[in-house]
Amino acid sequence: MSDTVTIPKTEYERLCALEEDLSDIQAARAVEEKITAGTEELVPARIADRLIDGEPPLRVWREHRSLSQSELARAADTSRVQIVDIEAGRRTGSVRTLRKLADALRITVDDIIPD
Repeated sequence: MSDTVTIPKTEYERLCALEEDLSDIQAARAVEEKITAGTEELVPARIADRLIDGEPPLRVWREHRSLSQSELARAADTSRVQIVDIEAGRRTGSVRTLRKLADALRITVDDIIPD
C-alpha cells in the first residue's frame, strides 16, 4: 500500500514555486562561491552589450583584457594576421588557433565563436 496525500491545487502550485525558488537560490550561491574562489568571472554589462550587438567576440574579449592584437598573438603563439582576419570575419580560425586564443584570454572557445 502506498501513502498518498491530497492537497488543494493552489497549495501544490505554491509548493512547486517554492521548490523552484530554492533551486534558483542554490544556483546563485554556487555562482557566488565560484566568483569568491576566482574560478568564475563577472562580465561587465558593456562587454555583454557589445557581444549582444554582434561585435566580433575575439575583439571584444581582447579589448576587455586590454591587449593589442600583437600582444594577444604573442600570448597565444599565433600570428597577428590571423587575429586581424578572425576579428574582421574574413576567416574563422582553426580549432587549434581558437583554443590558443581562448586560453590566452582566459575564456572558453565558445566565448569567441561568433553566432
